[in-house]
Amino acid sequence: MTGLTQDEVDGGVEFREACAVLEQEHRSRSRAWASWGDYDRKQFERQCSGGRAAYPFSSRHTNAKQAFTDCFGLQRRLGMSGALHHAGLPLEGRHHSGADDAWNIAALVLRILSSEGSSQARR
Repeated sequence: MTGLTQDEVDGGVEFREACAVLEQEHRSRSRAWASWGDYDRKQFERQCSGGRAAYPFSSRHTNAKQAFTDCFGLQRRLGMSGALHHAGLPLEGRHHSGADDAWNIAALVLRILSSEGSSQARR
């Protein structure tokens, strides 16, 4: 699903180290962050529980899937690719690739912000 090969997994870093990199190199604890749904947030919380690793993020999390649903008045939450289609945006890169998904989610967050700005301007 992610497109990673076993060699890439074997050559990667341990989860604890990856969390430290997020915190040290990207200052993740001092920044707001978003994910498409709550799965990623909850997965990090589970993997960090019990002292296995320090949770690398701030508590300022936005569920971008819910924000998109609310912004566009949708009856149900769309997956990321469905939301891109709904917003008239292309799916960049490979779906479920971390860097590509981050890029696509950022595009959706910008669309939410531009839609909210447009609706406020009309008021």
